[in-house]
Amino acid sequence: MKKIMIIGSAGSGKSTLAKKLEAKTGIAATHLDALYWRPGWVATEREHWRAIQEDLCRQESWILDGNYGRTLDIRLKHSDTIIFLDINRYVCLARVVWRICKSYGKTRPDMPAGCPEQFDWQFFRWIFDYPKNNRPEILQKLNALSAEKNVIVLRSPREVANFLKGI
Repeated sequence: MKKIMIIGSAGSGKSTLAKKLEAKTGIAATHLDALYWRPGWVATEREHWRAIQEDLCRQESWILDGNYGRTLDIRLKHSDTIIFLDINRYVCLARVVWRICKSYGKTRPDMPAGCPEQFDWQFFRWIFDYPKNNRPEILQKLNALSAEKNVIVLRSPREVANFLKGI
């Protein structure tokens, strides 16, 4: 495990897992949200975003956490280990609500300055619909890669904890 990507719904625990893996392995974790967003929640331009990820993936080792479906192909191609946090949508929603309550109006450590935590119904809808809209395609891609990559699907917080114990 030298090039690890972590994907999953918002609230699935991607950033937390990335930090814990960084501590256990010594491999630097990069939170893609911190690179994608500019102050005021302004998105990075598409071609520049692809170039940023290509540059990150050229490094000798990395842990990248984040979804970004339009650039998933870059990370899938370069990774040796793919961790999919396939966590129940209600757990994810509860975690995001807790995160907002705890950090509302403040910028989280894994986000860039000028992107304060906020309440967004569209974001909640995306999380709720993730199992229907995103999960099937992700599982299909992971199944196709399972012979050549180390694909790990973790379906509960307990499975995540057990995975970390085994590292």
